[in-house]
Parts: sequence; structure tokens; C-alpha cells
Amino acid sequence: MLGNFRFDAMVERLSRRVAGRTSRRGAIGRIGTVLAGAAIVPLLPVDRRGRVSRANAASAPEGTDPRAKWVPQDNDVQSCDYWRHCSIDGNICDCSGGSLTNCPPGTKLATASWVASCYNPTDGQSYLIAYRDCCGANVSGRCPCLNTEGELPVYRPEFANDIIWCFGAEDDAMTYHCTISPIVGKAS
Repeated sequence: MLGNFRFDAMVERLSRRVAGRTSRRGAIGRIGTVLAGAAIVPLLPVDRRGRVSRANAASAPEGTDPRAKWVPQDNDVQSCDYWRHCSIDGNICDCSGGSLTNCPPGTKLATASWVASCYNPTDGQSYLIAYRDCCGANVSGRCPCLNTEGELPVYRPEFANDIIWCFGAEDDAMTYHCTISPIVGKAS
């Protein structure tokens, strides 16, 4: 019984000391600071240079390093290593009746896009590419590519290729089909 009294007296003294040195506003301010700091943590940059995706590792020729820098080519527009596809994440429209700049028949062009700077090995210039999704038909499944040259995290959506951009297409055509890659201009 005497132990409980001492414990109660000690807790009461500690509580009175804390109450005398702090205010409610100060405590609420500190809690707010901690909560705001915790909310910002996911926005901090992450270095993913050493990461290898399963898709890239599986498609790399035997005996090569899948983390090796992406090497573009200028011959086959339906290949994932075509220079304009340096940051494409999806299906190439050229494989399903479209082209590098036009959606296939029966699909509609999304109004939003993501951009990347891609290097053309033929003329040695870099170009700004505006990747735009074609929407309204089922996913083509032809020529799937996941290239991440110059991709940034989703908190910079204009440079993130992980977003389905069909939310801005006409007539509620929200289903993703494929992606076109028109040139916007030369990158400086």
C-alpha cells in the first residue's frame, strides 16, 4: 500500500512539473510539427540508380549487365530500344495500327502527357518527346516496353511514366490502349 502511494506521488509531481513548464499551444505545435514532418518523408528523393527491374533483367542478352546504360537505335520503330522510346512505359502504338505520332483507329488521344529528352544516335541531337496515351480500346498488349531513361518519381508527374494519362481523353475513354511518342522540339 505504501508503494502505491509513493508511485502516485511521483507521477503527480512529474505531471505537475511538466504542466508547469509547457503549454497546451506548445504541445499542439510540437505534435503538428511531428505530423507535418512525417507527411513530408515520402516526398524525399530516392536514389534508384542501382536498381534493376525484372523486365530489363529478363530481356538483357546473356552475358550482359542489365544495368548498363540504355543504347538507342534508329532503325526499328517497333523495338523498345528505338531512340524515341527512351522513357516509354506501355505499348508502342506503331505495333497496333497507329504510328509514332497518331493513335490507332478507334482510340482517342489523351490531353495530358509526360515528357523526356531522348538522344537520336543518327544525328547526335537530343529531342524533347511528349509521350501521350491513346485511350478507349482494350490494352493492345503488342510491343510492351518499360524504359526509364530520365524518369523522375511520381511527385514530378510531368516526368513520371508510371501514370495512366487517359483521365483527360474525350468521351470518357479512360481505358489505356497504347502510347505515341511525337517530337516536341530539340532539347537544349
